[in-house]
This record gives sequence, C-alpha cells and structure tokens, in this order.
Amino acid sequence: KQWYQRRVAITAGIKGWNKDGIPNVFWISGFFFPQAFITGALQNYARLTSISIDTIGFEYRVVPVTEEIKEKPKTGCYVSGFFVEGARWCSETHVLAESRPKELFTDMPTIQLIPAADREQPSSGIYICPVYKTLTRAGTLSTTGHSTNFVMPLELPSDKPPEHWIKRAVALICALDY
Repeated sequence: KQWYQRRVAITAGIKGWNKDGIPNVFWISGFFFPQAFITGALQNYARLTSISIDTIGFEYRVVPVTEEIKEKPKTGCYVSGFFVEGARWCSETHVLAESRPKELFTDMPTIQLIPAADREQPSSGIYICPVYKTLTRAGTLSTTGHSTNFVMPLELPSDKPPEHWIKRAVALICALDY
C-alpha cells in the first residue's frame, strides 16, 4: 500500500510540474536519483554566475515551519521530504534536539539550499548530517567513491558538539519505505 501511495504522489508531482511549471519547493523524496538534482542546482548557479562549479558549495537554511514559501528563491532551491532519524528538529530553538520517546523518525522542515562560491564551512554550531535515499544506509560503491544511497552532507544547526549526534547515528532520510 505504501509503495503504491508513493508512486501516486510521484506521478502527481510530475503532472503538476508539467502543468504548472517548476515548483517553488522540490519534493526530494520523489526523485529516483536526488544526487543529480543537487548537482543540477550547483550547475545552474555556476552557469548563472560564470563561476567554476568546483568552487561552489551550499549554505543551508532550515525554513521555519511558520514561514510560507510563495515563490522560488533567486538562486538555489527549496527542498522538502526529509525525515530525521536519531533526533528531531526543534521548531522553537531551531536546532537539532533529542528524539522523543518511541519516536524513530520525524519530519524535517523545508530546507533552502543556497549556492555560494568559495564558501568556508562553519567551525562550530553545526552538525554535518549525512543524507541517505533510504534507511539502509548502504548501497553500491560508485565511481565517486560514495555509496549510491548517500546523497550529500547537509549542515544542520546544533547546540551540541557533532560527536553527540554521531553517537546517535543521526541522519536525514529521503524515503522511509520503498
């Protein structure tokens, strides 16, 4: 049943995209190969600014749940559809927080991916969270040296050191069940 509902949602998303144009927020869980979408977002920015793609990275902004997204950003994109495993997102403090009892996964709010050239990674106040397509967290090793299930590292605000979340195996998951 879940597999069928997912396929119906993917089909509806593609029909909407075809009918209404590029969406304001991309449902990343609906992509078969989200890594290509991420690379495409970087390529669009590189072409727009005539900057080498090798020097471009993302800044990340978790969109407050109370903020309504009415239009596409000028650069980058909004993505939704992530689930947090091993922690949760606290909407009040805007940082990762401990999972609640008996809560294995929680919805992650929409995230804005903002391309930036020659970006320096923050040295504190973040957890570099791995993003996986599925719960398996394993896949075939690709030519990039990464698992085909690994999508990208994503910086999430945190008031705890990264080791805290690493011990809890915190990750973002695109799809809980295929």
